[in-house]
Amino acid sequence: MIKKLLALCILPAMLAVTLAACDKPATPPSFQNTDLTGLDYARDFALTDHNGKPRTLADFKGKVVVMFFGFTQCPDVCPTTMAEMAAVMKELGPDADKVQVLFVTIDPARDTRELLAQYVPAFDARFLGLYGDADATAKVAKEFKVFYAKVPGKADGSYSMDHTAASYVFDRNGKIRLFVRHGKGPAPIVHDIKQLLN
Repeated sequence: MIKKLLALCILPAMLAVTLAACDKPATPPSFQNTDLTGLDYARDFALTDHNGKPRTLADFKGKVVVMFFGFTQCPDVCPTTMAEMAAVMKELGPDADKVQVLFVTIDPARDTRELLAQYVPAFDARFLGLYGDADATAKVAKEFKVFYAKVPGKADGSYSMDHTAASYVFDRNGKIRLFVRHGKGPAPIVHDIKQLLN
């Protein structure tokens, strides 16, 4: 009889603890880069990869996607960003296979598929270069709020490109989550990607 009474007293207490645990909200991630969660832009793109395959964001569902806008003749920001992302992939170890880095050219007149196929995988064989015609490039830049403009060079017909020097990070469901400023080093990116993978 005493055992039954004890069981009757303990059961509601255990149930209350269980329910309390269910009500406890999950700890939100503490990102080291700029949190864009919930913002309504950078929703998708329609471009072609350096293998000639049409691509949209849905192709990479299940992976964390890092997307950078640049051009192959960029002298500093683009190669340092790509080298930084290669370092991030090394630090992630086996988790790197759950990450897709995309390099979107803002200079489609010069950055042909063949050139992207040489340039982008040189940093990491898993990286993909993406391109479109002038209209497709303008459309995706507008969707991602990316600035780019031609800057005339010293020689006739030569030019450089000014552009937004940052990357966007999407979670495994294809939702925009982070804005990564140039030059912060691999550590904050590794930290945040690990949180998104978990």
